[in-house]
Amino acid sequence: MSYQTPSAALSLEELARRQQNVITASQLRARGVPSRVVSEHCRRGGPWQRLLPRVYLLQAGTPTPEQRMWAALLYAAQNGREEGCRAGAVITGAAALALYGFTGVPRLPAVTGVQVLVPRQRRLRDAGEVRIQRTARELESTDVHGLACAPVPRAVADALREWTDGGVLEAGLLGPAVLRSVLREAVAPSGPAGERAAAPAELIAELREAELLGEPRIRAAVDELLAAERDEVLGGLLELAAAELLPVPLVGPELRMRGGTFVAVPDVYWPEQGVAVELDSALRCLSEGEAAWVRAGQHRMEYLGVRLVHLTGGQLAADPAAVTEQLRTALVSGGDDLVELLVTEG
Repeated sequence: MSYQTPSAALSLEELARRQQNVITASQLRARGVPSRVVSEHCRRGGPWQRLLPRVYLLQAGTPTPEQRMWAALLYAAQNGREEGCRAGAVITGAAALALYGFTGVPRLPAVTGVQVLVPRQRRLRDAGEVRIQRTARELESTDVHGLACAPVPRAVADALREWTDGGVLEAGLLGPAVLRSVLREAVAPSGPAGERAAAPAELIAELREAELLGEPRIRAAVDELLAAERDEVLGGLLELAAAELLPVPLVGPELRMRGGTFVAVPDVYWPEQGVAVELDSALRCLSEGEAAWVRAGQHRMEYLGVRLVHLTGGQLAADPAAVTEQLRTALVSGGDDLVELLVTEG
């Protein structure tokens, strides 16, 4: 969904209320306010003020942080000529994270730049504190306090890209603790039902799309985040196995053939039954090389007769009974013509 400014059906007073007193030139013109009146009202000491090209604040005094956000969004969302001809725009980057309430970024009053995402074909320049970022992808937005913001994964990726391109990371102005905090908040349960603002896989996909995983500081923070995520899922699986009186498995054992050839390191393994569990495999594969290494180990296990069960943290959380039944079935069936393997506990 892309942001669309309200239609001309609203009166000037209603529109001003909705947009916190921030109005575009085309909106004023559509409501019968002549340009000369706008100019007169925006003179020194007048009741109005110009915030950005073709964007006005219908009051005197310092604009609030929310009004600054409205001005940035309206500047990018309208073409300044026709009321009915607008393109989409969404706030992204650190400004969006501040609106979402991330504690790892400066609070909204301290945000000095507003990054706004617009379609690639838009002809629009940076203005004031507004930085225009173009994208070839379809715009998506989440309503935050009435403002259109990029979804959390995209906002995080754009913030990290902004800090990377601006030399903030290189200069050491943004410490590892801040990076960890931003990533952790992005995937932390936030809703009343424990839903996440973003799934870890969605966040990783955006960071990969932005080509940020090659930055050592970001990669280290992501590795730490994913390790914590996988440890949490693994702990949940072991608790489930104990509660359901399943056999006690080995955690992270190294499997080799009798001649010493390496096979794999599954997350969980029942050696007597020849059953292995792989948890959220995609979360440890930040590069194609890592993904190929994991897939090769899985193929070797299956080729040697190990019965492989793929599980995700989402499955464990949503339907533990179904996971239990899947594990019971696998343990009863056991491996298929299993080759004898040497097991070294992790």
